[in-house]
Amino acid sequence: MGNKGREVPRVVCCAIPIASAAGKVLVITSRKRQDVWVLPKGGYEVTDGVLEAAASREALEEAGVRGTIKRYVTTISAPSTIYHFYELEVTSLDSVWLESKERRREWVDYAEAYRRVMWKPELAQGLSLSSLAPRR
Repeated sequence: MGNKGREVPRVVCCAIPIASAAGKVLVITSRKRQDVWVLPKGGYEVTDGVLEAAASREALEEAGVRGTIKRYVTTISAPSTIYHFYELEVTSLDSVWLESKERRREWVDYAEAYRRVMWKPELAQGLSLSSLAPRR
C-alpha cells in the first residue's frame, strides 16, 4: 500500500537548526535508536496553525532549540509522509527540555550532519538544500 494504512499521507514538519555564522547544524539522536542521528521533526498539529510553527515546536520539544525560522527549504513527498523543511537560526539552547532525558544533541559541520542523516533519504535531501550545503 505504501501509506502505512493512512488514507492521506502524514504531514511532518522538520527543522534544520543552524548556526549560520559558525557553519554548524544541530543534529539529535532518535528516541527509538540512540545510535541513529536525525533532525528535529514531527507531525503537524492543527493547533500549530502554520507549518513553520510546527517545525519550531518540534525543535523545542526534541532538541531544546529556540530560534527563528529563516526560510522554507523544500517539501518532499514519500509514500506515507509529506515532509516540509524549514531552516531555523538558533538563538539559544535550553539546558533541560521535554525530551532531554531521551535524546542527545550535537553541533556538527554540514558534511558531518549529512553523513549522520544520510540513512534517511528525506532528511539527507532536505539538508542538502539548506543554506549550509556546498553550492553545486
